[in-house]
Amino acid sequence: MLYLHVFRQLNNIINDITAIDTALLVIRLAMRKFASLMTWIALTEEQQLNTIKDQSLGQPVVIFKHSTRCSISSMAKNRLEREQAPENALFYYLDLIKYRPVSNKIAEDFSVHHESPQILLIRNGECVYEESHNGISMGEIIEQLG
Repeated sequence: MLYLHVFRQLNNIINDITAIDTALLVIRLAMRKFASLMTWIALTEEQQLNTIKDQSLGQPVVIFKHSTRCSISSMAKNRLEREQAPENALFYYLDLIKYRPVSNKIAEDFSVHHESPQILLIRNGECVYEESHNGISMGEIIEQLG
């Protein structure tokens, strides 16, 4: 009798674990689906800035300068990634801790003061809009893209 009771209890536990595993799988799949609506192009070399200038002659280019050590920067990145990026612009991502010389070159080439996090909108080879910290939003970027 005791064995039957223990068996039923174990069976219930196994069913509960199976239900929890299923729920976790659904959550993981949903998180993957909505984790990022953004397609970033990695900005890792100074030479890419010439490519960005050339690309900006035909379509707007957005550069997001991100500090992996800054919670505000992470928050701004997460806000951007939860939104659908406009299809008429290219989005570059710069890890400025890892590629600080590229960040310095951006400041020099586009005549902007270095900040982090920072968004730059490049058109016709020039920075026409910049925003930093909590001012970074996809809505504002879309508005600037016109």
